Amino acid sequence: MEIVSNLPLYAVIIPIVGAILLIFVSEKRDDIRNPLVLLTSLITATVVVHIIKQVFKGDLLSYKIGQIIPGLEFALRVDFFGALFGGIASILWVFTVLYSIGYMSFGHNRRRFFIFFMFSLSVTMGIAFAANLFTLYLFYELLTLVTYPLVIHEGQKKDHQAGLRYIIYSFSGAGLVLFALFATFGFAGSLDFAQGGIFGEVIRTAPLALNIIFISYILGFGVKAAIMPLHAWLPSAMVAPTPVSALLHAVAVVKSGVFCIIRVMYSVYGTAAMNELNLGLIVVVLVSITIILASIIALRQDVLKRRLAYSTISQLGYITLGGALLTQLGLTGGLLHMLNHALLKITLFFCAGAIITMTGKEKISELDGVGRRMPITMLAFTVGSVGMVGILPVNGFISKWYLLTGSLEAHMPIIVVVLITSAVLNAAYFFPIVVAAFFRKGEFSAPASLEAPISMLLPIAALAVTCLVVGVWLNLTVPYVKEVASYLF
Repeated sequence: MEIVSNLPLYAVIIPIVGAILLIFVSEKRDDIRNPLVLLTSLITATVVVHIIKQVFKGDLLSYKIGQIIPGLEFALRVDFFGALFGGIASILWVFTVLYSIGYMSFGHNRRRFFIFFMFSLSVTMGIAFAANLFTLYLFYELLTLVTYPLVIHEGQKKDHQAGLRYIIYSFSGAGLVLFALFATFGFAGSLDFAQGGIFGEVIRTAPLALNIIFISYILGFGVKAAIMPLHAWLPSAMVAPTPVSALLHAVAVVKSGVFCIIRVMYSVYGTAAMNELNLGLIVVVLVSITIILASIIALRQDVLKRRLAYSTISQLGYITLGGALLTQLGLTGGLLHMLNHALLKITLFFCAGAIITMTGKEKISELDGVGRRMPITMLAFTVGSVGMVGILPVNGFISKWYLLTGSLEAHMPIIVVVLITSAVLNAAYFFPIVVAAFFRKGEFSAPASLEAPISMLLPIAALAVTCLVVGVWLNLTVPYVKEVASYLF
């Protein structure tokens, strides 16, 4: 049952209010700013959790903000898929804020950083809860604008170069999406998301046009989803502070791209149109190439954050692949990986940030013996690495298992080869870091006190434990994700 509710609007507005209040807090007043940012993110997450509870009870929440012209509305609507993405983003944002408080204590321009951090939370909630393509597009564009200051935060030449690349790639992709949006409205007469898609009989009367529109969507949203060769902005954006890297890779930007692609496949086209036009195969081929190539490139990276960046490019392909298989098992695997990858990758980036902050070492070749200096951090990194490879008892296993079974259900055994090859490559670029940290001698000695500030160490430990808990107690996630997949399918 669909009901009118203010809750989706609150999830978007609360972070904006927090950001505006931060404008009036002095740069030096960390004692006011930090609690305000944490409180804002906690309230937002609480609202989203309440939304999730209502949605999974069967109530789809909607709120109409305004109408531009008939058929073109600025509106919010929370279904199962939006609730899943909004929940992942809002809850992990709390961990990111807590981590950022410790991380940014070493940095500058903290007020500006947290203002745009809160704006980014608001826009991400708008993407998750958009009722139609028009609303989704507006928030999608805004996400580029509000994350750009975070990418160039340090203000050096390399930061501005990375920011310029980010802007060029993102706006180019958005241009393709805008073309596809107008074409969709012309053919379907609507931009509202719907179960089974919105094109109806147009599938048979204009198949070529729908193919062109679909490719425009995939290339447009594929920029933020980092589908090769549209990925180049992502590794260069690693010049940003580590909390921003975590935001880009685990929570907001790249997940928004993947979220939008799955939205298009299931809520604009629908499985019937995808199958009839054979569109899933196009995506499967693109992301399979991305999965393997990005993993190979990751092997060659000595800078830790860049290796993690190429790992992200590869792992994002898993999520899109799950949707493109057009089977319920495959879609379940992709959605599970959206959740599991978020937990795993944010843990890994937090670990990388702690290492860089406390040791000054950015290269993997410089980390021999760092496990002696930072044992908790490196244990968490080990958990994240095992999960990324897809080994029990960490949560990455279950999503990859569903992807494997979904590939067989789709009669694509070649995808099983792709997934297993990728897992081997993941092990090849993650496990040497762990071995070097714990089993090689280096310049590091045991810490005299805590290995990192408690506000950084606590989220790292909590997230690593969560990855294990979710990996062991599957009932915490799998039944709910299956319900999301069933709704979309």
